[in-house]
Amino acid sequence: MAKSVLYMSMSLDGFIAGPEDGPGNGLGDGGHRLHEWLGEVGSEHPHFDPPGVSGQVFAEVMATGAVVVGRKTFDYAGHWGGDHHGVPIFVPTRGTPPEPQSSWVHYVPDAATAMREAKAAAGDEDVMVHGAHLAQSLLREGLLDELEIHLVPVVLGGGRRLFGPDHVEFELTRALEAPGVTHLRYRVLAAS
Repeated sequence: MAKSVLYMSMSLDGFIAGPEDGPGNGLGDGGHRLHEWLGEVGSEHPHFDPPGVSGQVFAEVMATGAVVVGRKTFDYAGHWGGDHHGVPIFVPTRGTPPEPQSSWVHYVPDAATAMREAKAAAGDEDVMVHGAHLAQSLLREGLLDELEIHLVPVVLGGGRRLFGPDHVEFELTRALEAPGVTHLRYRVLAAS
């Protein structure tokens, strides 16, 4: 059965993007540092080919069978050109959705619908989750199974935080050290 997994790079002080994030500056000021473990970042067409343990983790990310992404994150990422590693993308959207950029993109009315449709599309493969606000909503609704946090040894001092005020319990299931990052895998135990 497919699991829903949030994959997120995060600073030591809990930020997933630096200050002033927005269209054209999706990771905010200084936020590109959070993705340096992936390889080439910051260009219009980045190439990701991390070595060693980070390469193993990246391969796991790319083996997911569908993506559920928050609308803001999707817009800030330039819609990934309508394709995120050749799998269906589900975007919870309020109101009238825009015209999809490709046959991979599906706008749906809410996070629960997005997750249900993504799991059906993914089959036995996991569903990748992107977006802090979406992750918080999925946690509150009991729809997020695991987190893969790529903890980067930097303090951004401001920006977009991954977690909100909700109380959530996790169990650490894996910790992998790599140059410039620690990959931490957690199972969601309970959210309230």
